[in-house]
Amino acid sequence: MSASSPRRRSSRKAETAHRHADESPAQPSSAVFNDARAEALADEKPIRYIIQNLERAYGVPVNRREQGAADPLDMLVRIILSQATSDTNSERTFAALKKRFPDWNAALRARASTIAGTIRSGGLANQKAAVIRDVLRQIKQQHGTLDLSFLHDAPTADAVAYLSQFRGIGPKTVACTLLFACHKNVFPLDTHIFRILRRTGLIPQKCTDRRAHETLNRLVPEGKFYSFHVNLIRHGRKLCRPRQPLCEQCPIVEYCDYGQAVI
Repeated sequence: MSASSPRRRSSRKAETAHRHADESPAQPSSAVFNDARAEALADEKPIRYIIQNLERAYGVPVNRREQGAADPLDMLVRIILSQATSDTNSERTFAALKKRFPDWNAALRARASTIAGTIRSGGLANQKAAVIRDVLRQIKQQHGTLDLSFLHDAPTADAVAYLSQFRGIGPKTVACTLLFACHKNVFPLDTHIFRILRRTGLIPQKCTDRRAHETLNRLVPEGKFYSFHVNLIRHGRKLCRPRQPLCEQCPIVEYCDYGQAVI
């Protein structure tokens, strides 16, 4: 155990809050759920130490776009293209899209089938092409221009609400766009992260995508959203694998319900 990491502690307060948050049918809103759960988890599993131990194991990742703001619309399209494919494939399809269409107005004028043909190698081409074209159409209708640079200066809650209005744009796509392009404190969850958070007990086994994102947005300390996101993915690929996780090598096993049960 890390010298600076206190052991996880379980209190009556935490247990009560967990029970009320996860089992009570009377929760009227996700905000109540998350307030109770965040309070319980902050008491039982101090997330700053989980982040610290991951950084000691994997380093402190640096957002390669920190030196200059990335274009939010470019990033939004990148994230759409990254769904259900590898990083290599999504980067290849984004490059192909930018080469085929010199600007997003040209993509908007094109048929969805033309966009789909351009991004075919990334998988789910027809679905992604329809989402991209629909998002471009709505942005143009609302603003008269295909430009999302205003999101850099928008309050985080407003930026989240704006991107969430688009059909086919879920919490992960919203969070990735705002975290990577605008450096906002919004936490994206992918398959690896969901698996780790469930195993550690940071989110319940049965938890909606939206509630999971809301809960982590409350728990992660300011300035640590990017680091925690990237290192959880690294951890999920290297040690906390879907099958046969290497719990004996895990840097956060002291905070993990699953790990404590198997070692």
